[in-house]
Amino acid sequence: MSEAPNPDPRWEDWIGREQTVADTIDLDRARAMQATLDDGAAALAPGDPLPPLWHGLYFWWVEPASALGPDGHPARGGFLPSIELPRRMWAGSRVIFHRPVPIGAKAVRRSVIADVRSKTGRSGRLMFVTVRHEIAVEGAACIEDEHDIVYREAPSGPAAKAPPGDPAPGTAAWRRVARPDPVLLFRYSALTFNGHRIHYDRPYATGVEGYPGLVVHGPLLATLMIEQVRAAWPRERVGRFSFRALRPIFDTAPFTVAGQPDGDGQGADVWVADSDGLLAMRGRVELS
Repeated sequence: MSEAPNPDPRWEDWIGREQTVADTIDLDRARAMQATLDDGAAALAPGDPLPPLWHGLYFWWVEPASALGPDGHPARGGFLPSIELPRRMWAGSRVIFHRPVPIGAKAVRRSVIADVRSKTGRSGRLMFVTVRHEIAVEGAACIEDEHDIVYREAPSGPAAKAPPGDPAPGTAAWRRVARPDPVLLFRYSALTFNGHRIHYDRPYATGVEGYPGLVVHGPLLATLMIEQVRAAWPRERVGRFSFRALRPIFDTAPFTVAGQPDGDGQGADVWVADSDGLLAMRGRVELS
């Protein structure tokens, strides 16, 4: 993949744009997430720390239906740049957990456009937008979340082929097979107020964007990766988590979530493999 200068200098004007959203870390959404993940642990209670990466359930960007684009997302040109490439996906994140976010707390998220850049890949032209979020409770920084959104060209054929991939590691201390279905994807879309049609509208996903099925959300895959760490080390606190999406996962076949802890128990490599055993997402967890 080669990086090219931004084709239009107007993208530089988007860098530094800000948006602030306040929300209450309400118990109902957290418990609904427990049910969505089929989490058999004790029900969360007020004051409990919000599990890592569950902050995506809050701070919704609420736009009226008339302000949505054809893909179900808010139309571009508001907070996010008006990039014309039609296909949009979550490319990866780098998250720092400074301190727990208590369930029931009032929190504020400040979001900033940190970067807009153009690249050329095997599938053609790409545009990456990096958004940096800072979440605070009572003025104290709790979470820094920097994530990359990738915009791609429309598929050239009737179906979008996945890029070539690398095999997943053969050694894993943690491993589970997940079977995605439309109900899981719909519930996660609802909890995150994500209207992107590739996750629940099969005719749109296959007929317009050219995917073989519904696309499993990148943040959902990342959550499943970090959940295995939380299950293995329930008394530890995650300090950092980073992940990168390598190829999409669809609801057409099971996939594997796996991980291998470090020898000193201070971190772990985690990953998602598709039904062919190829890496779909790779992540790194470091304990606080």
